[in-house]
Amino acid sequence: MSLNLEQKKAIVAEVSTQLTNAQAIILAEYRGLEVSHFTQLRAKAREHGIYFRVIKNSFVRRAVENTPYSGLSDQMVGPLAYGIGSDPVATAKVLHEFAKGNDKFVIKAGAMAGAVLTSKEVAALASLPSRHELLSKLMGTLQAPITKFVRTLNEVPTKFVRGLAAIRDQK
Repeated sequence: MSLNLEQKKAIVAEVSTQLTNAQAIILAEYRGLEVSHFTQLRAKAREHGIYFRVIKNSFVRRAVENTPYSGLSDQMVGPLAYGIGSDPVATAKVLHEFAKGNDKFVIKAGAMAGAVLTSKEVAALASLPSRHELLSKLMGTLQAPITKFVRTLNEVPTKFVRGLAAIRDQK
């Protein structure tokens, strides 16, 4: 069933809306992938807040015009699925992990704010720690000096009390 002009404009507008909040877009070829596998991938993408759709390449080309992702237009050939996310590492991780388990799902390219990524660069992006992991490591690093300072301050009265207890035990 073909789409009328209004439906096509709505699809382009929807993709454009997703691109305004996006930090990364990843293209993957899906030839021969079974529907059940696609359903699993869609569920995982939804969990991580990733907009994952199979869209006509011409619609996406129109949506990425005059955006930082316009360099991807050359890569939009063949049957492609698009993963668009606000967290580039999470987007890359979800799609890369799925591609490792399914040889018919191949990551073709990606883009982040004006930079076009190859499939190897997307794999490298997927190997980075997630935003939450990085924030927790930063918080641990920031908290360590304060914790040590408090322990040092607490040690003075503790030693005094231990000394008094030792004197009490001797008498």
